[in-house]
Amino acid sequence: MTGSRLPGESAGYRAARDELTAAEHELTAATERVAALRRALPPGGLVPEDYVFTEGPDDLERDLPERQVPLSGLFGGQDTLVLYSFMYGPLMDEGCPMCTSLIDGLNGSAPDIERRVSFGVVASSPLERLRAYARARGWDRLRLLSSAGSRYNRDYLAETAEGEQRSVMNVFTRRDGEIRHFYATEKGPTAPGQDDRHVDMLWPLWNVLDLTPGGRPSSWRPGA
Repeated sequence: MTGSRLPGESAGYRAARDELTAAEHELTAATERVAALRRALPPGGLVPEDYVFTEGPDDLERDLPERQVPLSGLFGGQDTLVLYSFMYGPLMDEGCPMCTSLIDGLNGSAPDIERRVSFGVVASSPLERLRAYARARGWDRLRLLSSAGSRYNRDYLAETAEGEQRSVMNVFTRRDGEIRHFYATEKGPTAPGQDDRHVDMLWPLWNVLDLTPGGRPSSWRPGA
């Protein structure tokens, strides 16, 4: 939309907006460069064990029967598996509000995501507890997996040695009979006092609020 003009704008506004547009082009180029570096990563480490998860029926209103599914069984007909670790441990009173906001958006996108990759949300809480939380949020399009009893969270950056829960998106690949780790959102804060913003690109909330005069708030709690 080069050369665009909006009703009532001043010459000063247009000059500032054109400067911003140039910066937005630079950001797009940087995003594409980072994406190319990500795609070009060499093979990651072999997954050390076939972690076992617990899941329930596709119908979120039913909790039984439960079934045990190994990591290798989560790929389905795809060669790529994406798992988001939800900060909802067995000792937490409620799920992380920031994770909750992100997963609200992922729930809507899940059918389209799964056209290209297999996708699931993992939490270390018992399955019944995870599904009760999901029912309250209306997460009816997601594959919900409990990692309780396995080392998955600890091995793949979703839990510290002290048991603190961490959010992380992990990507795994299956090639020639081998399952390897491909990528994790392990970036820390870019500037002092800033959140790590490691999953911002996936998050509708921040992408919308960053377009507004007020920007993003310092904290967030999703609505009931």
